[in-house]
Amino acid sequence: MNSDAPSPPAAGPASGIDRLLDRLLGLSALLGGILALAIALLVCTSVLGRWIFYKPVTGDFEFVRIATAIGVFAYMPYTQVRRGNIMVDTFTQGLGPRTLGFIDAFWDIVYAAFMAFAAYGLFLGAIDARENYETTQELQLQMWPFIATSSVLCALVAATSVATAVLIAVRGK
Repeated sequence: MNSDAPSPPAAGPASGIDRLLDRLLGLSALLGGILALAIALLVCTSVLGRWIFYKPVTGDFEFVRIATAIGVFAYMPYTQVRRGNIMVDTFTQGLGPRTLGFIDAFWDIVYAAFMAFAAYGLFLGAIDARENYETTQELQLQMWPFIATSSVLCALVAATSVATAVLIAVRGK
């Protein structure tokens, strides 16, 4: 992926769509961040409770497991649209912008295919968890809503990756 800073939205009708997507994906990332902060506070509370009162927060590990997965999938679309994923450009440093754009768009499509496959697997997992009444070990929370949420967020990552590939191909962004 190209390490250049993201360019501003193009003028014209597409700029409104760019701003709307940027806000929606930013909101998703913000919610993922709030979730991560809440989990960090929960872990601190549980550790302090275990240390001071010999009683941790019941099911803390279940909340951490669920929130970590959802939180990560919540940040990924915003990271993709901001071109914030880790990249290695050792072999492409001397290439021109058009070639770099083609390479970036290609890998965005590969990433989108992988994330679509993962979203599909999570979707099937959510159906299976619902049909089999899969619950967490300690709190007995139904697992399928959390898996389904991860599936939707993963599909959003795939759609965002396709959108970034199109933006690179069409606008050179």
